[in-house]
Amino acid sequence: MKGSVKPVKKTKAEEPELEPLCCCEYIDRNGEKNHVAACLCDCQDLDEGCDRWITCKSMQPETCEKIMDTISDRLRIPWLRGAKKVNISILPPLFLLPVFLRVASWHFLLGVVVLTSLPMLALWYYYLTHRRKEQTLFFLSLGLFSLGYMYYVFLQEVVPKGRVGPTRLALLTCGLLLILFALYRAKKNPGYLRNPAHDDRALSGSQVECLNRKGPEKTKGLPSADLSGSLNNRAPKDETKDSPRTSAGSPAKGKEDWCAKCQLVRPARAWHCRICGICVRRMDHHCVWINSCVGESNHQAFILALLVFLLTSVYGITLTLDTICTDRSVFTALFYCPGVYADYSSALCFTCVWYSVIITGSMAYIFLIQLINISYNVTEREVQQALRQRTGRRLLCGLIVDTGRYNRGFLRNWHQFSTLGVHPFHHPAEDIV
Repeated sequence: MKGSVKPVKKTKAEEPELEPLCCCEYIDRNGEKNHVAACLCDCQDLDEGCDRWITCKSMQPETCEKIMDTISDRLRIPWLRGAKKVNISILPPLFLLPVFLRVASWHFLLGVVVLTSLPMLALWYYYLTHRRKEQTLFFLSLGLFSLGYMYYVFLQEVVPKGRVGPTRLALLTCGLLLILFALYRAKKNPGYLRNPAHDDRALSGSQVECLNRKGPEKTKGLPSADLSGSLNNRAPKDETKDSPRTSAGSPAKGKEDWCAKCQLVRPARAWHCRICGICVRRMDHHCVWINSCVGESNHQAFILALLVFLLTSVYGITLTLDTICTDRSVFTALFYCPGVYADYSSALCFTCVWYSVIITGSMAYIFLIQLINISYNVTEREVQQALRQRTGRRLLCGLIVDTGRYNRGFLRNWHQFSTLGVHPFHHPAEDIV
């Protein structure tokens, strides 16, 4: 009897925790089970905001933040074993970009206004999120959807005109696929620093569960494959309280830097990303277009993605202008194409061309800066630090900054860049003191 009663009590006690979720159910931010169909129910903050908006009363910033948090928590799609949360920052480009480009195709002046305001809005949103040190999928969504929408307009409006053959279309399609492949490679682990000493320690089940619960708050936006590694970088406070003093007093570790957040000693040229919440080996910068850092392991893929994008974009722009302005050169047609707004199809193509030119120009500037930094063997992080501290040699009005610390000559710098991540060495700076 006793043996038959104990399993019944155990299953009853664990039944609420092990109860599976249906495709439309989820656990909200308050830890309670909720349903997708009840997304508009029991929302006091939203009701208060609507009442204030109807009565023309001002809303406090705290109320707006609560409303946005509630919307982002309840915006989900049905999925296996529970509804999945949809990041709200990926939605604006999906709706606003086609609307803006089609409105800009109505008239030349509308095109000037829209194409001028779009970069300003993107810069404003960038500085807004950058100041708050928040990760956002807005720019990644904008980049991917721009590629898809430009390709869709090319297939719908340019190809039917008969001036683009199958070979050219296949070449453009291959370029698009190569861009996606390079972006996939660039999104991988940029070189997150891990703590081998702490990885060898066995953790109990309760400690692992506690870390997994607190992990998303500290490693917001990290890929799931690297979440465990980033959590293991945190060591107990009582064991690392005196570590910075020890590392600072060691003359053999003059080029190393102690990270109090990750509780490890960083090797030379590594840096802690405040947006990703983890240290990155040979960190160059945090790129909003891939929503990840550019470091030792993905810097080559990042350069490849930029190069393939520039070549594919220039080729697509050339094919489009050659189709809608047949009697003019590409450069002349870009600034003077008479009668292009007489036909809505040609006007839409011309507007998309100028939108692509703006994006291509900004990517070309980033690509140029990257080539210069690689040639002088400096990272963007080191350049910004040198500009703030007024160190290093500045050439061409600050476009080129040579710190002189790692510069070994043009060929050796490019050879070192080409072998990044190929022959990794275990630097003692990764060890916990």
